[in-house]
Amino acid sequence: MREERGTIAGDYTVTEAMTLWGSVGGNVTVAEGVKFYLRGAIYGDITCEYGGRMHIFGRVTGNLLVKRGAKVIHSGVLGGDAVNDGGRLYIDSTAKVQGKIKTLRGETKISKLFGGTAPAKD
Repeated sequence: MREERGTIAGDYTVTEAMTLWGSVGGNVTVAEGVKFYLRGAIYGDITCEYGGRMHIFGRVTGNLLVKRGAKVIHSGVLGGDAVNDGGRLYIDSTAKVQGKIKTLRGETKISKLFGGTAPAKD
């Protein structure tokens, strides 16, 4: 698995298994069948395509879009909406979503912290 620790200017498409410790100054797309771990920051939107796998430990200032057949675990901070359009989306109890959580299709699970109430899904 490749590790990236620098800054990437502009939009970026992840085409191989990768862990990002740095930042991206644009939108990120996780291509089909690729694993991606975000431990840094993305200053834009992030999209996980069909068959993509992603775990967010860092922060994203824009929206998250999970497409059909993708799997995303969110444990970090998301500044926009989390939209599930046919994939599997798991939101960890330590995660923050500043926008709305929308499930158009697919399976969305929201973990509860200390037995409290989970945020509402739209």
